[in-house]
Amino acid sequence: MSGKDRIQLSDHFTYRRLFTFVLPTIANMIFLSVYGIVDGLFISNFVGKVAFASVNVTFPIFSVLGVFGLMLGTGGSAIIGKKLGEQEPEKANGYFSFFVFVCIAVGIVMAVAGVFILRPAIELIGVEQEMVHYCMVYGLIGMITLPCYMLQFLFQILFVTAEKPRLGFWITVITGCINIVLDFFLIVVFHWGVAGAAVATGISELIGGITPLIYFSRPNDSLLRIGRPRVEFPALRKACSNGLSEFVSTVSESVVSMLYNFQLLRLAGADGVAAFGVMQYCTFIFFSIFAGYNMGVQPLFSYNFGAENRVEMKNLFKKSMFLMEGGGLTMMAILVIFARPLVSIFVGYDADLVDMAAHGMRIYALIFITCGINIFVTGMFTALNNGVVSAFIATVRVVICEIGAVMILPIFFGLNGIWFAASVAEAGSIIPVIVFVVILRKRYGYA
Repeated sequence: MSGKDRIQLSDHFTYRRLFTFVLPTIANMIFLSVYGIVDGLFISNFVGKVAFASVNVTFPIFSVLGVFGLMLGTGGSAIIGKKLGEQEPEKANGYFSFFVFVCIAVGIVMAVAGVFILRPAIELIGVEQEMVHYCMVYGLIGMITLPCYMLQFLFQILFVTAEKPRLGFWITVITGCINIVLDFFLIVVFHWGVAGAAVATGISELIGGITPLIYFSRPNDSLLRIGRPRVEFPALRKACSNGLSEFVSTVSESVVSMLYNFQLLRLAGADGVAAFGVMQYCTFIFFSIFAGYNMGVQPLFSYNFGAENRVEMKNLFKKSMFLMEGGGLTMMAILVIFARPLVSIFVGYDADLVDMAAHGMRIYALIFITCGINIFVTGMFTALNNGVVSAFIATVRVVICEIGAVMILPIFFGLNGIWFAASVAEAGSIIPVIVFVVILRKRYGYA
């Protein structure tokens, strides 16, 4: 993109300009979800539904261990974007460098800890004995590249702050394609099974984490560069506080996933876990659209907050709310109409499993009525350096509403209660979202 056409954080955003700016991060998150989905496709169709269920049981553990990269990326982006808006690029780069080094150090510690907690965590969920081997193989291989998994999240958010979202997108495309190719050869051609899927994912994470590290360490034309870190622990604490909602959401969602798996194993065995895994894979892309938009628009709020440009914040808020609700209703309709063909892609070899997953999908799809707005508002308050509010919303949304729903609804509705749990939780979460949006609108000037 030429200097004349380059979209900057300080621009006024029409729908077209906003879409152009956030498209790379949306596409980026879609590709991240796609190569996760491809893992599921290959494992389910070429290794079997027990292995497929095992990977779905293991993945939330990685989410808990790797969430620090997401928290530091979102929270740090708010600080860095605000400093850029205040015309203090040296401080912005100093904080950026500090956050990168901290992420690497924490990633190494988490990987070592993960080796020791993996088996107890798996056994705590209560998996069937035939699933334990698959869980351990996938998990132990994945721990090797956990630091790069964390760096991927950190950099993909900060690429936007650096005004380089397209570069982040192309790195994700390349790593995603590598993962897909390796999945084919390691699982289908060489019959490595679950180990092949883990190795393919690990190699793609290495590339996705190290490539941005090299780019930002060298001279470049972005707003950010890794140099001498500005070691200020209050800034790190503030970044973690800003990103607390993402931490709470991800950890809580991982815990909720474990509770889902516990309930499903109790009510429907490995088939229930596999059915829920299929539903999650089918909705990954839709959730990634919301997540990508959120990641793309957050630096715009942070920058305009620092620049005290309330007119542009109102513009961004109004357009975002319209896009989130319109997109959510469209996604719900697609999932309800095409539930059966979508789940058949993963488990078409088992008619009973297709019936279970398609039925569950049509109920689960109700989540999209409100989840887009909940995700956007939580991220907006993070971008506005109000981690307390965003963390409170995330806590109500996941810890209180969803954990309560997944534990209580199955008592009265059995398996259907599990499928309804997420949409009931999102509907309940819209209440604090509306309350905080109204109460804080004058302080921040977004409405």
